[in-house]
Amino acid sequence: MEIGVFSFGDVQRDKKGNLGPTRESVTNMLEAIQLAEKVGLDVFGVGEHHTEYFPASSPATIISAAAALTKKIKLTSAVTVLSTDDPVRVYQQFATADIVSNGRVEIIAGRGSSTESFPLFGYDLKNYDKLYAEKLDLLMQINRSETGRITWDGEFRARLDDVEIVPRPKDPMTIWLATGGNPASTIRAAAMGMPIAYAIIGGRISRFAPLIDLYRQAAKEYNIEGADTRITIATPGYIAEDAKDAKDTFWKAWSWTMSTLGKVRGFAAPTRDHYDAESNHDGALFAGSPEEIAARIIELHKRIGHTRHIFQMDTGQLSHKKFLKAIELLGTKVAPIVREALKNEKQS
Repeated sequence: MEIGVFSFGDVQRDKKGNLGPTRESVTNMLEAIQLAEKVGLDVFGVGEHHTEYFPASSPATIISAAAALTKKIKLTSAVTVLSTDDPVRVYQQFATADIVSNGRVEIIAGRGSSTESFPLFGYDLKNYDKLYAEKLDLLMQINRSETGRITWDGEFRARLDDVEIVPRPKDPMTIWLATGGNPASTIRAAAMGMPIAYAIIGGRISRFAPLIDLYRQAAKEYNIEGADTRITIATPGYIAEDAKDAKDTFWKAWSWTMSTLGKVRGFAAPTRDHYDAESNHDGALFAGSPEEIAARIIELHKRIGHTRHIFQMDTGQLSHKKFLKAIELLGTKVAPIVREALKNEKQS
């Protein structure tokens, strides 16, 4: 099982409590990625957003830089908002990064739960799903092409007539379908033979078990040749040596983030009681000690059999120092416990 981290490029606050420069989020993320590799994590994801507090607007650029600074760790978008981008450019940028990395780059392609990119790039939200379906089809055709030449026609992008798309990595890249829990997206991934990434930012993890069952059943029925049925779970999380310290620290960051997002998306700010319920047992928030987080990952794996678990830990202006420490604990304490338990499970 793969364990890792994903980030949207959280911006730090200065001594006066004001948001610092967005440029720091990029350099901080590159430092975090290098540490993640050093402590033995499997994957690091860079998520696309276009806001002052989440400024990682160009994941492929950051991933290309990280590819040149690392040797082993997998690097992925988390996610690429494909609906408001050009699949040709997405492919070219990530293919270039994949070549730099010697085959370690992936794409997690989503419709975008945050919609700030739609007005930014001149797209209409009424075409939310149609844009994604069309562009995902084109991206997958480009990636799977044996010759690199594409003929394609759609509604939202100019026609391509036997066009060569370059550069070409040695092998096709892994492209995951991202969803926040939409059954139609689950079916779409199965129908396209794609691995699926579930972003779970709240509620009970167990509510996703039926969706995962649906995905596996649909994959069997579609029976796509060469289908990849791996499953990623992406959740918020934070790790400290002491469980209470972890939960108290992450509460401050998480409550700020959800209060801020709530004003934009129209939901109420969380209470501490609500947070405590979701940061324990079956909740979506994985805040706690290394032993507690490892136990929760193992229990979840027994229930749903996921392939990869990645955590967003630098949220709500959590200090960069604490973010790095959490990465260290995830790699040196949590991951070894999980790997040993799953190895023993296979052997028994």
